Amino acid sequence: MTTSTFIFPVGTQVVILNEIIGQNGRTLHPRGSVGVIVKSPTDIAHSYRVRFPDGVEEAFKSADLTTLAKFKTGEIEGDTVSFERHELFDHVIFQCIIGSQAYGLTDSESDVDRRGFYLPPAQLHWSLYGVPEQLECHETQEAYWEIQKFIVLALKANPNVLECLYSPIVEKATPLAKELIAMREIFLSRLIYQTFNGYVMSQFKKMQADIRNQGRVKWKHVMHLIRLLISGTEGLKNGFIPVQVTEHRDELLRIKRGEMEWEETERWRLSLHKEFEDAFENTSLPERPDYEKANAFLVRARKSVV
Repeated sequence: MTTSTFIFPVGTQVVILNEIIGQNGRTLHPRGSVGVIVKSPTDIAHSYRVRFPDGVEEAFKSADLTTLAKFKTGEIEGDTVSFERHELFDHVIFQCIIGSQAYGLTDSESDVDRRGFYLPPAQLHWSLYGVPEQLECHETQEAYWEIQKFIVLALKANPNVLECLYSPIVEKATPLAKELIAMREIFLSRLIYQTFNGYVMSQFKKMQADIRNQGRVKWKHVMHLIRLLISGTEGLKNGFIPVQVTEHRDELLRIKRGEMEWEETERWRLSLHKEFEDAFENTSLPERPDYEKANAFLVRARKSVV
């Protein structure tokens, strides 16, 4: 087994294949450092938690480590694969900015969050090792889905993915990516109601419990739930996901700063929910997204890297 196909259990001694750099630019642990797995992921798409002798713990993808036993015998076949996986960032074909920068809700605390999708080379995609469903770089707040995963999530009306398709700030888009953006309406369906509404309702119930039990909530989270309702309503009404919500900027930032009372926020949420329900009843969106066009595009994309 290689590091990319086997989940190592807790207690396994591992060697990291890339150095860990601290916030000050200093190397905290060089490549080749030994640690112990203290938490294993459920699958290779998620991270291990590794503890080093100095007590520091870090998260690592499976491609970023190998077992100490394999390292000692020199059997690091996964090294080449690890290198290729890191080079997958070079295969990002669509990159956009989401979050507060795209919403028109920036303030002094706002980060720059980049999202998008990548198209892996056929040789690695078809190999025994496969490719990760998502590439992440926590230091730069970047995450990119593998193109099939991105399309599947879009077909399910995942809010984060739909926001990528409609982001007003696109930093990179190859001709193939532009083709997908040009046909983004194929992903809009009445499923928007289920995904947006289900998430908002469940989160607001948790927040109501937080208010009762702790007397406080995470106001930034409340702001984004309200924003999600606004976007979902417009999506059902007009067949377009409005990422920018600048016309509601003042009210939303009041919520984020904790300046709007919970009762006032709840009244607005209920009003928006009524509008959302009405939009669903009267929407002209189809019952299902266009799976056939999405699949045809994916096949063309795969063929383009053969």
